[in-house]
Amino acid sequence: MSAEVAAEGPARVPRDPPRTLDIVQVDAFTERPFAGNPAAICVLDAYPDDRWLQAVAREMNLSETAFLRRRRDGWDLRWFTPAAEVDLCGHATLAAAHVIFQDRLDDLPELRFHTLSGELGARRDGEWIALDFPAEPARAGAPAQGLLEALGVRPAEAVFTGRNRLDELVVIEDPARLRELAPSMSGLRKIGMRGAIVSSPSDVGEADFLSRYFAPSFGVPEDPVTGSAHCCLGPYWSERLGRPRVVGYQASARGGTVRVTTRGDRVELGGRAVTVMRGRLST
Repeated sequence: MSAEVAAEGPARVPRDPPRTLDIVQVDAFTERPFAGNPAAICVLDAYPDDRWLQAVAREMNLSETAFLRRRRDGWDLRWFTPAAEVDLCGHATLAAAHVIFQDRLDDLPELRFHTLSGELGARRDGEWIALDFPAEPARAGAPAQGLLEALGVRPAEAVFTGRNRLDELVVIEDPARLRELAPSMSGLRKIGMRGAIVSSPSDVGEADFLSRYFAPSFGVPEDPVTGSAHCCLGPYWSERLGRPRVVGYQASARGGTVRVTTRGDRVELGGRAVTVMRGRLST
């Protein structure tokens, strides 16, 4: 989410926003309502002023609101948290693909999305949707100053620390410790990155690893299920476990499952999604 955080204070909404539009709320990386990560999806004929897009995202108050616009060779896709536009988002891309497939907005077997992180893909995989995303492996290195303290992780607990262009990654060995972490959000706002991923081996069913994700600087204290974080987690756990396909469970209050297959500089993120609400956006 390497974008500027919106300035504090009342939003400046343009005088002539788009006409009344449909908006769909989808729970992503889950097969049941009220779990996974919710995203709002809005299909536009054209993108209005960015201030209007940001105002809608603030109004929806979800970790992500996605705006789609059809183009000749696919779809333009943009993602906004309540505070800022972001460069990469997995769960809202999954939700967008779910809406397109469900509402038959496109008859192609594979969707192409044009985004701030380049071209992304989505295709049906039985009851799942498979996303084609860039791999974002973490480079090993010392953690950002104050990161471990903000997370509540003791230095001796961290078996790996590193970062990619988006996030800090900290790996610990005890899943019970991962679940009980209660990070300082004010401390995490100072690390200078989009957010922080904490991961551990799994104590859940089919999952190979657990994770939690925190991005308070972008209006998301704890994200329920973070697809883009798995662009980092997939390569790490694939190398550690010695196989290209791994399964992650994000151990947030809502929880959700992500299948990850690493293929060189790309990852395939697999997830399910369910529509929970439809409405009309009036301005």
